[in-house]
Amino acid sequence: MAAVGGLIATVAIAPAFAASSGNSAEAVTLQQVAAENKQSLVIASEATPAALARDSYSATTPEEIQSKKDEDAAKAAAAARITAASAASVYSGSLAETIAPAGSVVRPLPFFNHFGEPYPGHKGTDYMVDRYTPINAIADGVVVESSEDGPGWGVYVKIAHNIGGNTVTSLYAHMSYGTRRVVVGDTVRAGQIIGQVGDTGRAFGTHLHLEIYVNGSWTNAEDFLVANVR
Repeated sequence: MAAVGGLIATVAIAPAFAASSGNSAEAVTLQQVAAENKQSLVIASEATPAALARDSYSATTPEEIQSKKDEDAAKAAAAARITAASAASVYSGSLAETIAPAGSVVRPLPFFNHFGEPYPGHKGTDYMVDRYTPINAIADGVVVESSEDGPGWGVYVKIAHNIGGNTVTSLYAHMSYGTRRVVVGDTVRAGQIIGQVGDTGRAFGTHLHLEIYVNGSWTNAEDFLVANVR
């Protein structure tokens, strides 16, 4: 009986294979044969392994591995020192010694509509502008704080700069969620985009809240920009 069953299966499948190998205009695939004969057929992938050229890779020596570890450790140590120094909202003048001197000072926005209304206890300048307007670092520096959930600030970034030998910190608050482009320890350049305008935290309307401290003392942000942007 097994021989008869095998003969029947062969007769049923053979015409389909003949159609796929002959001159018929409509080729029949193995999957179609399987469907017509209610069989389950698994076909291997058509992908072929690519040959690996002997010169397409390189070995890493123990010395190179150790050098990379030492470099990463040095960067981590520098970031830790900066983070520790930035634990408070204000900074001492000594922090400038660990940061490369900044070059030019630029404005944080390409444009803005108008200033927000100042009020008592508000240590910042509000620049009213559309949502997702890019925010730029005002000078070269190092990111010392970066968060999606700051106390009242919402999404914010804080950067430490060495401007004329003085420690200057700039804080950019109320950014849109998910738009921060920097993390603590990153080195930034003047004019580099660090995020986009929003209204997160305690904010009314989309705007950039900018705070500036010089050697730990608060200063009016707009006055600072007017005096330093060239």
